[in-house]
Parts: sequence; structure tokens; C-alpha cells
Amino acid sequence: MASVMGLLEERETAARVRVEELRAEADRILGELGAAEVVLERRVIAREELGETLAAGGDAVLAPVAEVPDPVPAVAGERKAPVAGSIVRRCGEGMTVQALAPDY
Repeated sequence: MASVMGLLEERETAARVRVEELRAEADRILGELGAAEVVLERRVIAREELGETLAAGGDAVLAPVAEVPDPVPAVAGERKAPVAGSIVRRCGEGMTVQALAPDY
């Protein structure tokens, strides 16, 4: 017959394993929640911007958009894959259609 102390230690070990499993699952869920919140925030902003733009009509003066420099210069003839939330670069002197991602 096992001792009472031994039985309690086994139950404690099982409880400790369960706690670690739940912590790992909670960390995973918190990561997914953070990503989902970012997507939701982007959707809300997009809807608000569209609403403001439609409400302003065609008479609104649009503020100039600051051009975002590429962190890595593009190689001539190289096509980039589209990235969610990416900005289409403004056409500049010497640029060709090759500078755009294939989906554009």
C-alpha cells in the first residue's frame, strides 16, 4: 500500500503538469487574441476612413501622402510579392511597371 505522502505527491505532480499545459494554451490564445485585435483595429480604421471620405464627397482636398522609402532598394526587373497592408509606391521618374508586385 502506498503512503499518504506518496499519493499526495502524485496528485501534486499531476496538478502541476495540468497547470503548465493550461499556461501554454493561455499563451497561445493570448497571441492569437493580440493578432485578431490588430486586424480588428485595422478594419475599424479602414471603415472610418472610408466613411469620412464618402461623407466629404469630391470637394475635399486630399492631404499629400508622404512617400515611404523602401528599406532595400529594388533591383531592376525584380517583382515583389504583395503584402497585406502594403502601400503601392507612387510612380516616379525612371520607374517601370516592373517595380509593382504581380497582383497590381
